[in-house]
Amino acid sequence: MNRPVRRFEDLIAWQKAQIIAVCIYQNFTDCKDYGFRNQICSAAVSISNNIAEGFDRSTDNQFLQFLDYAKVSCGEVKSMLYLASKLNFISDEKSGELLKSCDEESRILYALMQKIRNDKVVQ
Repeated sequence: MNRPVRRFEDLIAWQKAQIIAVCIYQNFTDCKDYGFRNQICSAAVSISNNIAEGFDRSTDNQFLQFLDYAKVSCGEVKSMLYLASKLNFISDEKSGELLKSCDEESRILYALMQKIRNDKVVQ
């Protein structure tokens, strides 16, 4: 396991996931559907938490597993954003912005996973 990054805090994937979580919290603070609010906030927080937890695991395979969990949580947030828009919990414009952020995060996570897999082949 040879990682050029020493701390999870330095990963762009983690940094952007934190931004997504803050935006989700800010946009759903006043949502009266507490179950919905708790679910979308939990899923949003899970993205960065899984990146951090996986980074601190002892093998690249474990890190890959947790990056996959992060990507799945990102998909859950996206699904809930579509529903939030349909239920008028959030404007279509704001939902679109957040969906774009989630799409970018998914691409970053996928690229990071591919990099780890490719580096393992070379070593």
